[in-house]
Amino acid sequence: ISPVPPYSREQPIFTTRAHVFQIDPSTKKNWVPASKQAVTVSYFYDSTRNSYRIISVDGAKVIINSTITPNMTFTKTSQKFGQWADSRANTVFGLGFPSEQQLTKFAEKFQEVKEAAKLARDRSQEKIETSSNHSQESGRETPSSTRASSVNGTDDEKASHGGPAEAHLKSENDKLKIALAQSSTNVKKWETELQSLRESNARLSTALQESAASIEHWKKQFSACKEENDQLRGKIEELEEQCNEINKEKERNAQLSRRLQELETELQDKELELEELRKQSEIIPELMSECESVSEQLQAAEKKNKDLEEKVRTLRTEVEENKHRQTNLKTELKNFLDVLDGKIDELHDFRQGLSKLGVDN
Repeated sequence: ISPVPPYSREQPIFTTRAHVFQIDPSTKKNWVPASKQAVTVSYFYDSTRNSYRIISVDGAKVIINSTITPNMTFTKTSQKFGQWADSRANTVFGLGFPSEQQLTKFAEKFQEVKEAAKLARDRSQEKIETSSNHSQESGRETPSSTRASSVNGTDDEKASHGGPAEAHLKSENDKLKIALAQSSTNVKKWETELQSLRESNARLSTALQESAASIEHWKKQFSACKEENDQLRGKIEELEEQCNEINKEKERNAQLSRRLQELETELQDKELELEELRKQSEIIPELMSECESVSEQLQAAEKKNKDLEEKVRTLRTEVEENKHRQTNLKTELKNFLDVLDGKIDELHDFRQGLSKLGVDN
């Protein structure tokens, strides 16, 4: 179903891509996805009606057909999401954009289109008011002209004074004809627009019914998928438990393998020790004989040690005696030296006396 019947007069002025959502009609809080993936969202301008619309189609399904009015407001609710309310469609549309920059461009275009729609509405109201004023002025002036023509008096007076009045009436009639023609044109235009709106409403009703049927279908599929998902979750939990048990068994087997390797290593060490002990047991007799000879040698050494100790004691006694003798010798030597010094002094004095005698002689 095309959202634009032969809308060759309606041209796209801005196009982007976004994920489309609609407010949940039951809760008025939650968002319901209107498209499975990002779809094209476009601004359209109708030059004949001088109106703007936001249109988006997902395959053969119309998901947005919103005519922009000056009272609408586009609100950014996050960095990549925006929304606006459409009272005619009795819903709230939401758009999720891939980037904040695209959201900003869409919001700026919404504001521009809103201002353009406001300006078009003001111009349309001015035209209607101008046409209405012309009609009222023509209605007020026509009776006065008739009264003027009815009180002109005689036929001669009518002939002499009827020219300007007729010209005035003619101009007024021309104005009325123009206003009537404009009104007829506006009526036809409004009838055409009304018919188009009815056709659009019929298409929207059909699309809404299809959407409702599609929603029910998707609800059933969602319920089935949810049940299947619950079953799969249960199976996954069972498999996870089995995997945990398998992992525990693997860990136990790994521990047993490590323990077995440790025991094998210990067994090899014990075998090496046993082999060493066997080799040592073979040389025990030799060691015994060596030990006996060492014992004999030790006894002989002990005996020699005792003899040496006796000799050391004897030598110590002799050393002590020698020390005592040396002390005595030192004392005697000192005494001798003292006596010798005295004798030397006497000899020196004697020599000096001899020298003095020789000098005297």
